[in-house]
Amino acid sequence: MLRGGALGDFIVTLPVLAALRARWPGSYIELIGYPYVAELARVAGLVDHVASLHGAGIARFFGLRPEIPDAQRAHLRSFDLVFNFFHDPDETVRTNLETGGARHVVSGSPLVEDLHAVDHFLKPLESLAIYEAGAQPSLTLPDTERAAGAARLAACTGDRPAWIIHPGSGSPKKNWLLGYFIELARRLRAEDRVAPVFLLGEADDAAREGVMRNAPEIPRLDGLTVREAAQVLAAVHGCLGNDSGISHLAAALGARTVALFGPSRADLWSPRGPRVTVLQAPGGALDALTVDVVRNALSPL
Repeated sequence: MLRGGALGDFIVTLPVLAALRARWPGSYIELIGYPYVAELARVAGLVDHVASLHGAGIARFFGLRPEIPDAQRAHLRSFDLVFNFFHDPDETVRTNLETGGARHVVSGSPLVEDLHAVDHFLKPLESLAIYEAGAQPSLTLPDTERAAGAARLAACTGDRPAWIIHPGSGSPKKNWLLGYFIELARRLRAEDRVAPVFLLGEADDAAREGVMRNAPEIPRLDGLTVREAAQVLAAVHGCLGNDSGISHLAAALGARTVALFGPSRADLWSPRGPRVTVLQAPGGALDALTVDVVRNALSPL
């Protein structure tokens, strides 16, 4: 399978891997993508091997009449199926894969338009008589991974159940106001029923500065790898976030997840999971979601 994209894009593709594994349990599945996220599929047993898009030389398949090395041709021929989820409107990649040795190519566009993202990526599997509409992404980590996450949380919260608060996303326009996140975290801390913990990643510089300046008393997990974040989310009591890859990851790991949506279409991109609550802001304006509304959504969880 060839799959680019960020964390959320990867998570909504997991049901494809799960469906292939279920149909052919003894198959060898190789995922070519960005290892920092794709490695989660290997850890969870959905794929056997992960290769980097760059290291695998996939870029040459986007060119006209590329020179494909013999070793790469042989590698392609060794697979019964190749799934191509790159943007390929003129089918250049598909054609090059086929002429490069791929026996059978199944293509799907990464552009989600009218179906929920999960169902969109499952749709191409219908050509193989695999029907999984409505499936939910699922990641089950080994006990050792969950234990590592629990230990990291315990260092922040002791024995209190932790709620991860992730104030970032891939775009500032998708972020609830940082001041609201901080106010909510303070309320949770004061109520002393759960322990709030901010999760901050490499793209959350603005949020990091605001949290450190205005809420230094709230514990923080900062600079974790995606795998380390997954370990934590597999052990956490719940997760509050925006329309982000972290919210999708938390839902796939089975955590109680509350995702806040503003301008994005929740009908296409909401996280799917057994314990997911989605709050769509009225009119798409995230500042219309008050702290009280979000706190009330957390209460039954």
